[in-house]
Amino acid sequence: MDKTGRRTAQFTELMEGWRMLGLIRLAVAGFVGLTVVYVVVSLYSRSVRRERLEERAAEKIAEGDLEESRREAFIEKGMRDYEESLRRKLILGVFVVPVIAVIAIVVATNFM
Repeated sequence: MDKTGRRTAQFTELMEGWRMLGLIRLAVAGFVGLTVVYVVVSLYSRSVRRERLEERAAEKIAEGDLEESRREAFIEKGMRDYEESLRRKLILGVFVVPVIAVIAIVVATNFM
C-alpha cells in the first residue's frame, strides 16, 4: 500500500476505537443514571410502604386488634414481607426497560 492508503487505514482504525469509547462512555453514564433512579424509586417505595403499615397499625390499635406494644413488630414484619415481595423485584425494571428501548431504537435506526 502507498502512504495515503496506510494513513486512511490507520485513521479508520483510530475512528473505530473512538466510536467504541463513546459506546463505553454511554453505557457507564447510563448505568450510573439508572442506578440513581433505581435507588430513588426504591427508597420512595419503601417509605410509602412503611407509611401505609403505620396507618394500618394505628387503625388496628384503634379497633383493639393490635396492642400498642406490638406496633413496631407489626411494622417490621410488614417491611420484611415487602423485601420479599414481587413489587420490590419489579423495581429492577428500571434497569431492564430503558436498555431494551435503546437496543430497539438502535436496531430500528440501523437495520430497518
